[in-house]
Amino acid sequence: MTKLSAVQLAAYIDHTLLKPDASAAQIEQLCAEAREHKFFSVCVNGSWVAAARHFLDGSDVKVACVVGFPLGAMAGDVKRYETEVAVDDGAHEIDMVLDIARLKAGDDKYVFRELCDVVEAADERPVKVILETCLLTDVEKVRACRLAIESGAQFVKTSTGFSTAGATVADVKLLRQAVGEELGVKASGGIRDAQTALAMIAAGATRLGTSSGIAIVKGLSGGGTY
Repeated sequence: MTKLSAVQLAAYIDHTLLKPDASAAQIEQLCAEAREHKFFSVCVNGSWVAAARHFLDGSDVKVACVVGFPLGAMAGDVKRYETEVAVDDGAHEIDMVLDIARLKAGDDKYVFRELCDVVEAADERPVKVILETCLLTDVEKVRACRLAIESGAQFVKTSTGFSTAGATVADVKLLRQAVGEELGVKASGGIRDAQTALAMIAAGATRLGTSSGIAIVKGLSGGGTY
């Protein structure tokens, strides 16, 4: 069994605050917590990217910004512009919700075009494609993974955390199988304790999105195994 320390586990975590009523004080606290626990990044809505960069100045913690969040149903051009603004404000990574309805309708050409546009707008910054797996069949999840690979994205991500369900071990395994070693897999939604976090990593996740990062790393006392 492989042992994972609390510090090592923290490096998997995108410390997340995406609530619509999040305040500047809460964003500042989020960033302070990310500094203290050495999380990989903070993940915030677009209007908070510049503030997060300011609060994290001088640290190694990255700033990830959600795009097309949480429904993915806005026009592709809007997602592209949202990405450009996030980059201008200092985002290091982009977490983008793909157009779920278009994917389910079989309009892969549309989905691929919008993914390519966001990847281009991200200007070599990692793009994580949020699939919202709870709304997709396994066949649709695999198709979405293929489109993400072909677009030049760097990750597929299970969930927004705002739909009917979040990440599952089965979905993480499926996404890992679908992308092989080409892309990262981010498990997000409903990850609230160390046991669940370790299970996601064991299934193939290379990043975890959670608002419970502190509880997760504090729950891993004396190192964990997976």
